[in-house]
Amino acid sequence: MRWTVHGRRTMYESAWVDVHLDDVEVPGGDRFEHHVLDMPRGSVGAVVVDDRDRTLLLHRHRFITDKWGWEVPAGWIDPGEVPETAVRREIEEETGWCPGRIDPMIGYNPLAGISTLHFSTFVARDAKYLGPPADAAESDTVQWIPLADVPGLAAAGQIPDGPSLLMLSYYLGIHRSQGDDG
Repeated sequence: MRWTVHGRRTMYESAWVDVHLDDVEVPGGDRFEHHVLDMPRGSVGAVVVDDRDRTLLLHRHRFITDKWGWEVPAGWIDPGEVPETAVRREIEEETGWCPGRIDPMIGYNPLAGISTLHFSTFVARDAKYLGPPADAAESDTVQWIPLADVPGLAAAGQIPDGPSLLMLSYYLGIHRSQGDDG
């Protein structure tokens, strides 16, 4: 059952997000305006793991939700950049660690009902410490956390970031059980 799009009005455009009102018709005949957030760039993120069964996380504050929490390294894909290059750049900039091997994990659309945003996710291994993060504003702490602690952190609401929660859960629950862990 596919919706029909009759038209689009652009309400706002920027390098970060375009907001549209689409004139849509659902099967059965109802027609209305639907908000669409068009993201001009994709996003990447990675679960960085080491040989001691730990993951590299950032502790940061998000002003929009006014929450502190643990997050995986993640960010935008620059124009002309491939996801693998973007995730390497983001890991280095945000953590000060240079990943060795990077393997794809899963791609997904976190808000498919309203947004075009697409996340490409990876598992990174064999990271080498380069020095302090390039952008000190990214987090107040970068820390290796035992993977065994992740479920408890999530249950306590200490991983409030949706993409981080999904990537860590997917890695722990599906990726490793499929034997895709290096």
